[in-house]
Amino acid sequence: MESTEQIYNQVREHYSTASRSKAPKYGESVAKSFGYTEEELSNIPEDANLGLSCGNPLAITSLKEGETVIDLGSGAGFDIFLASTKIGSTGRAIGVDINDEMLARAEKIKVSRGSSVSNVSFIKGNITSVPLPDETADLIISNCVVNLVPYEEKHLVFREMYRLLKPGGRVAVSDILAKKPLPEMLGKDIAMYVGCIAGAAIVADYEKWFKEAGFKEAVITDTKADLNVYLETNEDGTKKSGDCCGPAAVVPACCGGDDATAAPSCTSAAPSGNTEEKTDLNEFVGSFKIFAVKG
Repeated sequence: MESTEQIYNQVREHYSTASRSKAPKYGESVAKSFGYTEEELSNIPEDANLGLSCGNPLAITSLKEGETVIDLGSGAGFDIFLASTKIGSTGRAIGVDINDEMLARAEKIKVSRGSSVSNVSFIKGNITSVPLPDETADLIISNCVVNLVPYEEKHLVFREMYRLLKPGGRVAVSDILAKKPLPEMLGKDIAMYVGCIAGAAIVADYEKWFKEAGFKEAVITDTKADLNVYLETNEDGTKKSGDCCGPAAVVPACCGGDDATAAPSCTSAAPSGNTEEKTDLNEFVGSFKIFAVKG
C-alpha cells in the first residue's frame, strides 16, 4: 500500500472527479437503498447528492432546533443540507471537507438556495484536525468517509469528534467496516482504497478508538445493506439487467466512479490490474451504523 501522503493524494484526486458527477437519478436510487426517505430527498438540493453515501447518519439520531451539527467529510453537502432543515434558523450546520472541488460545488449550491440555507457553512480541513474550537457541536455526523483516512491516522478522527462535541453530544456515523481481515489483493489495492474498501477497519478497532478518545461506549451495528446497489444501478436510477454487475462483481462506489458524468462502470468490479477475477465484497465488508455519546 502507498504511503499516507500518497493515499491522501489519491483520495483527493478521486473526489475531484466525483465532484463533477451529473447523475442525480443514480444518486437518488443509492440514497433510497440506504434509508433516505422521499421526504428527506425532496428537502436536499439534487446537485448535492452524488451517490456517495453508504447509510443515513441522520436516521441514527434526532436533531433539535438550535443545535449545531458538524459533518466530517461533507462533500457536496448532501447530509449537511438535510441537517439544516431540522435545526431551524438558530442552529448551525457546518460541513468540513479537504477537497477544493467538493467545497466549490457545495458553496455554489448554497448560493443557489439563498436564505433557506443561511444556517449552513462550509470550511476546508482534514477531519483528523478540524479548524474549529473545542465543544462546538451537539452532533457530529459522517457518511462513508472515515474509512478513507489512512489506518495509522484513523484514531485522530475519534479524538477530534470528542474534542469538538459538547458534553452529552452525539456521534452518528455511517461507514463501511470490514467483517473480517481483507485478502491481500484487496488490502493493498489503491483503487479499492479510494473505493472505500481497502481502508475499512474492523469493529474492534472502532470500539478501541472510541474508548481511547474518551467515549464511554459506542453502538456499532451492521445494517445488512446490499452494497451491490452501487454497480447494479444505471445512471438514470434504474436497475441494470444481465450479469454485468451481479453480486460477484461488486465494488462499492461510495466514493464515486471513474466517469465524472455517470455512475460507476462495471470495469471497476475487480481490483486494479485484475480484469478476470471477481470478488463479492459483501463477504468482506458491510455498511455499519455507529452511535456514541460524549459523557
